[in-house]
Amino acid sequence: MTKRKIYSKEFKPDAIALVRDQNYSISESARNLEVSAQILSRWIKEAKMMM
Repeated sequence: MTKRKIYSKEFKPDAIALVRDQNYSISESARNLEVSAQILSRWIKEAKMMM
């Protein structure tokens, strides 16, 4: 069984900002941050709902 990785409160907004503000692709950002593209996409989607 794989352990869930816990990300800091600062990590998620910074990861989202790479895609939104700095125009990196989701796959490129995910690869550089060592998270799955699926998780990063979900974070972006959730952040859009919060706005």
